[in-house]
Amino acid sequence: MNAILIEQTTGFFAEKFGNEPDKVVLSPGRINIIGEHVDYNDGDVLPAAIDKVICFAFEKNNSQTANIVAVDLNETVTIDLQGEMQLRDAIWTNYFSGVVKYLKESGYELSGFNCVFSSNIPVGSGLSSSAALECGLIFGLQALFGFEISKQDIALMGQKAEHWVGINCGIMDQFASVHGQKNKVIQLDCNTLAYTYHDADFSDYSLVLFDSNVKHSLFTSAYNTRRKECEEGFSILKRNFPELKTYRDCTPDQVETIKEQFSADVYKRVRYVVGEINRVSRACQALDAGNIQLVGQLLFETHDGLSNDYEVSCAELDALVDYAKADEAVIGSRLMGGGFGGCTINLIKKGSEEAVKTKFKALYQAAFDIELKSYDVKISDGTTLYKG
Repeated sequence: MNAILIEQTTGFFAEKFGNEPDKVVLSPGRINIIGEHVDYNDGDVLPAAIDKVICFAFEKNNSQTANIVAVDLNETVTIDLQGEMQLRDAIWTNYFSGVVKYLKESGYELSGFNCVFSSNIPVGSGLSSSAALECGLIFGLQALFGFEISKQDIALMGQKAEHWVGINCGIMDQFASVHGQKNKVIQLDCNTLAYTYHDADFSDYSLVLFDSNVKHSLFTSAYNTRRKECEEGFSILKRNFPELKTYRDCTPDQVETIKEQFSADVYKRVRYVVGEINRVSRACQALDAGNIQLVGQLLFETHDGLSNDYEVSCAELDALVDYAKADEAVIGSRLMGGGFGGCTINLIKKGSEEAVKTKFKALYQAAFDIELKSYDVKISDGTTLYKG
């Protein structure tokens, strides 16, 4: 699939600018196996880069402007590299301006370039196409102009660009897009950026995403409320157990011991966070041992926590996970991402993928009158230089 994308992108570049590109970069989307809503609660996350990518083609153009073509949108933007970067109405152009802004502020001298990009990351699927866009652009400009920027700094600069656009994201998406390795997941501490790799050979199982095709508007207000509830919960824990430094130091027994001191909602949030931090650790051990059945069980447990304790699921996502629980070919399923819509991530027995997709699509259509989309994903390398 990526070979076709590369051919189309480079072909469009040659047609548009009359030359073959000097550099071609592939920058992937990401999934998160487990560890949802714990990045801002001092827990680890477990993301991986996937084989859905944005392909970039670059050349210098001996000017002081950047000419950028979004093939999929049939849109072009020209950026004056000498001027001050400004936010524009077309959101995708702002990611490019943000990257240029922070490269310049970091002391890197840019001259004019031409860029064409195209993607096979499904739009609106929660696979972090914006992080792939930012990191792929930084990586490509680094290669084109001979900059030396570490992978970690590429991720941090991509995050800064996203913040400038107005999306206050964590570091996970950019970090996974840059640091991904084939058949490896990354156990990442989002505070210290310490990380380790774990084998992700799912052996007899495939990773399939089911896209609910819904996004409920509750997300922003609910997200802010959850963060406040978690902060309140930890302050109560700390008052009772002064030795605790973060949520990762807390045990389920400690939570239960002082259960009556929490409000009903705060108790549920705390119980979820402590449980999910523990599940990430168990999932890493299970992957290291090749125990994919346990990984699947942990996915189901996480979804139950997200739905019942953290309360960020919705009827559509719960239904998709219920279908999975009732199907012997599916050993694990959960909502992936912030919640209230988006995708579920599923471990499905190899050879059963198409039958499961057909069955779930019919059930979902009958229940919600919404078309269910599905995406097969494989864990792949992070942002790479394909040509140059």
